[in-house]
Amino acid sequence: MYQGQQGQAPIFILKEGTQRTRGRTAQSNNIAAAKAVADAVRSTLGPKGMDKMLVDSIGDVVITNDGATILKEMDIE
Repeated sequence: MYQGQQGQAPIFILKEGTQRTRGRTAQSNNIAAAKAVADAVRSTLGPKGMDKMLVDSIGDVVITNDGATILKEMDIE
């Protein structure tokens, strides 16, 4: 969100067809997203953490146990 000149309404720039949610629906969506992230990195945590092998759309392979790298390599919509 960008606040233009003082006193002007903010300008929202969203993709075509984007839906905006509020309240409980937005909260539920955020909780579901957090659970999905936790599931993706859970096995990499702790002293017995395992590595993950990630294969991208062109076939490149990355092996890591770093949560940030795993999330960066994921295709998320």
